[in-house]
Amino acid sequence: MMRVEIHVLQNVAPANLNRDDTNSPKDAIFGGYRRARLSSQSQKRAVRLFFKNAKLKDVKPKDDKPKDDKLFSPEDLAVRTRLLLNEKIVPALVEQGRDPEEARKAGAALLELMKKKNSGFLDEEGKTKYLLFLGNREIEQLINLAVEHYDELAKGKLSKATSEAIPDAFKEILNGGKAIDLALFGRMLADRAEWNVDAAAQVAHAISTHKVEREFDFYTAVDDLSPEDETGAGMMGDVEFYSATFYRYTNLDLGKLLENLQGDADLAARGTEAFLRAFVETLPSGKQNTFAAHNPPDLVYVVVREGAPRNLANAFVKPVWAGREDLVHASAKALDDYTQKLNKAYGDTSSKALVLNLSTYKPRHLGQEVETFADLVNEVMAEVRKALEV
Repeated sequence: MMRVEIHVLQNVAPANLNRDDTNSPKDAIFGGYRRARLSSQSQKRAVRLFFKNAKLKDVKPKDDKPKDDKLFSPEDLAVRTRLLLNEKIVPALVEQGRDPEEARKAGAALLELMKKKNSGFLDEEGKTKYLLFLGNREIEQLINLAVEHYDELAKGKLSKATSEAIPDAFKEILNGGKAIDLALFGRMLADRAEWNVDAAAQVAHAISTHKVEREFDFYTAVDDLSPEDETGAGMMGDVEFYSATFYRYTNLDLGKLLENLQGDADLAARGTEAFLRAFVETLPSGKQNTFAAHNPPDLVYVVVREGAPRNLANAFVKPVWAGREDLVHASAKALDDYTQKLNKAYGDTSSKALVLNLSTYKPRHLGQEVETFADLVNEVMAEVRKALEV
């Protein structure tokens, strides 16, 4: 099955989109030089938030009744949480008329059966020991399982048959639940590897195509109610930032996505289109109220190919620099030149290659140029639907 690769060059104004534990913008050493960095996790989070709020395009109701224009229903999505008992299971049981305290005991007893021997699954507050990434369909089935065995779970006395039936049910329930974001990004449970889901999408840490130096913004805030004869700031501090031209990269294995979605080709196609739109249109949101660095990509290069994926970060192992041309121009040229070298050395394995380019450099080796992002999405999805047979 084919892969869809997305390569993005994105020039971002001064920002601190993704911070470390000291509130400094993340960075990395690449090619011997310090680069700006956006973690893969922060980019995935932005994509998942896009999925939650994404709208269908051109929704035209046939009547006057309100129409839900969400691209995905809640059942198509997953939740990452430690609050499964308190925020999902107990409220659902109480809504069915169960006593809150009794419902909490039943839910806790159910979740404790998910643990390995000698390893507690819940803490004293009822939170799971680590974040669980569960599809909403999986959560609904766990609630149904609690209802099915409610009396025994609430009393804390399970028959031998129930003690065997519930773990067997977990094997059937914890299969990803056809949640598109879980299918894309996978699930890893260190002590229950049998419930892991291998990710269909790989997301690279974004790095700047050039070397960077952090800068500091020293700020002061005035106390509006201070006496007129009192001078000085009511507060002062500083925040680190940098500006960078990022190279961002991801690839999506359509075969793995289809497998994770239990063969649902229509959902796989919708998920692929949403992922393409989300990856291009979103960024991590750190300190955006301070910097408002809402800069769309300057170049989007999408490749549909069979075989091994290709990360093109080595186009920038020697940092580009702004000379007679700007950084975006220099980055686009480096990407184009490196792609030509790879295709010559290893062969061009793409079945479709498209580029949306706003830079002043005109690529010669990236593929067919399109005028709009909508055109790019439509061209890519024609190939994807052909592969998925939808």
